[in-house]
Amino acid sequence: MPRRTPLYDQHLAHGAKMVDFAGWEMPLHYGSQVREHHAVRRGLGAFDVSHMGVIDIVGTEATSFLRHLLANDVARLNTDGGKAQYGVMLNPEGGVIDDLITYRLGTDAYRLVVNAGTREKDLAWIRTTATGRAVTIHERTDLAMVAVQGPRAAEAVPRALPPALGLRLQALKPFHALWQDELFVARTGYTGEDGFEIILPQTGIIPFWETLIRLGVAPVGLGARDTLRLEAGLNLYGSDMNDTTTPLETGLAWTIAWEPIDRPFIGRSALAPLWGKLAPQRRVGIILEGPGVLRDHQPVLVGDRRVGELTSGSYSPTLGAGIALARVDQGVRDGERCLVEMRGRLQPARVVRPPFVRAGRPVHGG
Repeated sequence: MPRRTPLYDQHLAHGAKMVDFAGWEMPLHYGSQVREHHAVRRGLGAFDVSHMGVIDIVGTEATSFLRHLLANDVARLNTDGGKAQYGVMLNPEGGVIDDLITYRLGTDAYRLVVNAGTREKDLAWIRTTATGRAVTIHERTDLAMVAVQGPRAAEAVPRALPPALGLRLQALKPFHALWQDELFVARTGYTGEDGFEIILPQTGIIPFWETLIRLGVAPVGLGARDTLRLEAGLNLYGSDMNDTTTPLETGLAWTIAWEPIDRPFIGRSALAPLWGKLAPQRRVGIILEGPGVLRDHQPVLVGDRRVGELTSGSYSPTLGAGIALARVDQGVRDGERCLVEMRGRLQPARVVRPPFVRAGRPVHGG
């Protein structure tokens, strides 16, 4: 039976179409996915992301453990807490177990936010890897999470928070967080827009959500969340990457901290021979030049030669065109014309460098 977040009844009350996502009943949309997409690009929207996993890791060996567990280096985060870091957790073969955000809460304390579809797998891997280390791993099932995204986020979110915390929020930099007791606010998101992700006890999530709605924040479902992240060129775990692909071929080489060279993070020995070399394939964006919607696994051709395939695709409300992320051979150039095989027919498209949309505007034209 699918699980439900504490906001399930609120979603129904606002007319949500509910779907099963990674074992959770979640809102796909509240009547119009396109309208919700534009609400975030042009103004403001709120997402229930309580299905994502929040894991707190504390202890005298927390830093050394996470420096081993993650490909990015948490030692780069300030020890007094408040800074966030995007990164990947790899298996010994260099494949991506998950992508996640790490927040440093203090000298020996961290918070990880992991994907909904991988939270059980992630937690099991983290606990196994931590065996014998002086760390405590706590899955925070008592917490809920809401993302508020859009160019008006900095205007609206402080009004929904306690006044003292709201005032501090004005100066919060991207990829930083602050908190007051169990109320945790980070300037992060998954849409390519300004915004905040707010973590708080489940007992307080309904009043907080309803406050946002009264302030005019539009509720937004998973459908628009996907088109927003795709326009922003952000990977989706399970589509654009998985435990058989490496960060080097999914546009995430920058998340690997190779220095210092004596840090033995998991996956390093498998990836080290590839350091400084081009992977056989690379991640690109694809824009369809005619009508249609691009979908995962459709082949990409240059001339009569297959050069790769789409990893995730959809219709872009901002561009008014089909767009996708793809992995293609290294020889394929940005700006090059290509063909996408759609239901047995070859449709013209072009190769671009992600993202497709920045600050609400098309990067490569409509």
